[in-house]
Amino acid sequence: MDFRDLAHKFSRCIVTIGNLGLQLLWYFLRIILSAWYFISVVGNLFESYFISCGVLKKYKSLHSGKVRYLAIVIESEEAYQISRVVKLLQWLDIIGVKNVCLYDMNGVLKKSKETIFKELKNAKSIEEVNEVVALHDPDHMTLEFLSYADGKEAVAKAANLIFVEHLKRHKLGGELDLILLEPQLNEALQIVGSKGPEPDLLLVYGPVRSHLGFPAWRLRYTEIIHMGSLNFLRYGSLMKAIYNFTKVHQNYVHPQNEDSHSTVKN
Repeated sequence: MDFRDLAHKFSRCIVTIGNLGLQLLWYFLRIILSAWYFISVVGNLFESYFISCGVLKKYKSLHSGKVRYLAIVIESEEAYQISRVVKLLQWLDIIGVKNVCLYDMNGVLKKSKETIFKELKNAKSIEEVNEVVALHDPDHMTLEFLSYADGKEAVAKAANLIFVEHLKRHKLGGELDLILLEPQLNEALQIVGSKGPEPDLLLVYGPVRSHLGFPAWRLRYTEIIHMGSLNFLRYGSLMKAIYNFTKVHQNYVHPQNEDSHSTVKN
């Protein structure tokens, strides 16, 4: 055996040992991450249980009035669990959150709204009440139902309305302005009836950390919290999310809400 063969075998041995070390490190990291995830899940379960039982006193000082409009995004496959959705709304009613927008991409919740209203005796559709009254005098729960199609249709209607207005001006001798500005779009959305209240808080239920196509023009000042799967719906977790939001925004006034307050005062 010459020196080259010896060096080649030695290098192969080093590579094999290195690969084995990397594999062991990978398995070790996976075990650490799995253990951390398990401990985190168990810890959240216990915390949620203690919050529900009222053991953690700080969560009793819940200023739910800061969440004047709440949006809930549910992954469409989980949205078929109407009984869980109803339970979630009942918990929100108990907590004091009265104005809720329900959204899923495929419109499952919208198709099931009659069933939801039958289960919630104290709930009304946002179309039945005046928006300003609903936000300031919540004697009942107000629900809005949206799907991905609503967002696309709203933008199409608003853009068509703006185009028609510009075309009319052009026929009257004005210039045809093809630049679309945000104030114009907001005004057009308001005219076509798709400029609803901007949520203070948006809760996402499902495996994906995304608002799943919820109308983006209504999320300018919205805080988004991922709640995990609807299958693991917990009252304590819901209270914790709302408590954390109200604590952070205790002295914050939503720009839209500030405008609304000034309107009511006048």
